[in-house]
Amino acid sequence: MIHGRALATAAVALALTACERKPAPGSPPGPGAAGEPILLGLVASLTGSEATFGDSSDKGIRLAVDEVNAAGGVKGRRLAVKTYDDQGKAEEASVAATRLVVQDRAAVLLGEVASSLSLAMAPIADAKGVPMISPSSTNPRVTVDDEGKVRPFVFRVCFTDPFQGMVMARFAREKLGLGKVAILRDVKNAYSVGLADYFLSRFTELGGTVVDDQSYKAGDPDFKAQLTAIKGKGPEAVYIPGYYGDVGLIARQARELGMKQTLLGGDGWDSARLFEIGGHALEGSYFSNLYSPDDPAPRIQEFVAKYRARHGVVPDSLAAQAYDAARIAADAMARAPDLSGTAIRDALAATRGYPGVTGVITIDEHHDAVKPAVVLEVRGGAARWVATIEADARK
Repeated sequence: MIHGRALATAAVALALTACERKPAPGSPPGPGAAGEPILLGLVASLTGSEATFGDSSDKGIRLAVDEVNAAGGVKGRRLAVKTYDDQGKAEEASVAATRLVVQDRAAVLLGEVASSLSLAMAPIADAKGVPMISPSSTNPRVTVDDEGKVRPFVFRVCFTDPFQGMVMARFAREKLGLGKVAILRDVKNAYSVGLADYFLSRFTELGGTVVDDQSYKAGDPDFKAQLTAIKGKGPEAVYIPGYYGDVGLIARQARELGMKQTLLGGDGWDSARLFEIGGHALEGSYFSNLYSPDDPAPRIQEFVAKYRARHGVVPDSLAAQAYDAARIAADAMARAPDLSGTAIRDALAATRGYPGVTGVITIDEHHDAVKPAVVLEVRGGAARWVATIEADARK
């Protein structure tokens, strides 16, 4: 008799099979022998409350793979992509990662966006000796475990929460001149909690005051109790380091309560759906992000043009980060002496000054990307670039 847990795992695996995105015709999966494609395995939230994150990531990676293949591939072999939908759930992310490395024999794991989901994948990458690159997970524990040890096979191509929290704390104090802020965090989300903590620490170090620190849980429909409490403390701004679905609702409810405070946030805001949900309530808000399509740098504008030609929209930061993750994976495989997990891992660790579309990327001793951040303002129903904070401005 199969126990309940085993049944649940089997059901998840079956669901993942149903949600799998197939490679393009003529591109069979799996690294296999010489002459067969080298497989990149992506775990992404294609359905659920953060579905735009996974969709953008998948599209960015496939654009990168097509470009690499058009240029001759890696070591004379084509790249292929297999994507599994984790539905935004940690247990599905774990099952998907296991299946990709054990059954599909992926050479590199890509994913996730949400830090909590990358944390579910990371132990599998280390246990199986398969390099993993998170495009957009910013929680420090993704690459460094709770004991302070660097995860040997796990990397990221985005900045971390300590840097991102510092960026918005400095921007709030030094550029906006804010002295009193409140925080509204998703208490069940590692990304939101970490970002809130780092913002709070840096903002107070810079002489500011956090007058209230409220919490919610992703998917809550009503935030008015927390917002009413915050309003009573009289902050000049509210820092909301959550994901776009919740943030849009929070912004609308804040304005319904007559709150005129500036809203601040992080890269989890970055989705076209943010503006659909929040509408005019978001005008005048600011959030830190991984890149801006307004940047005139030629490599960025070339990427934006190619992505828009294919998909009819301007790429968000999740697409750009995923594109960089796939290109860096290909670059590391090309530099590695062979395609073993250890060889690819060592080449990834040696990445220095890679010219990505989200900035020049160097992988440091913690397997994190040293790169700049941007701050965007919501203006006219879109996110507009207002500042770039370089990586050497961490202090």
